[in-house]
Amino acid sequence: MELKTNAVSDPICPLCERPIPQDAHQSLHHLIPKLKGGKGGPVVLLHQICHKEIHATLTEAELARDYSSVEALRAHPRMAKFIRWVQKRPPAFHSKTTGPRRRRKP
Repeated sequence: MELKTNAVSDPICPLCERPIPQDAHQSLHHLIPKLKGGKGGPVVLLHQICHKEIHATLTEAELARDYSSVEALRAHPRMAKFIRWVQKRPPAFHSKTTGPRRRRKP
């Protein structure tokens, strides 16, 4: 996995394009969910808040079928709105994921 870095070597979140400081909440996102065949597949390092928003917005099936790239995630209307909002926050910003969460099917 290749990570973009800034002058102080903090990786850049490919979703919001903000640096990810070492002390920030962060996690790896499987571009294709593990349960949908993505085990061992490509992953990207994201801010935890960005990762949580992905999973609050999209189902595993939607991620596997239509949103298996950073570009596709960034193009989703709710994700685009979230990105515009979070880009105004400091790099280590973290809060609870807000708004209506997607419903899981029984």
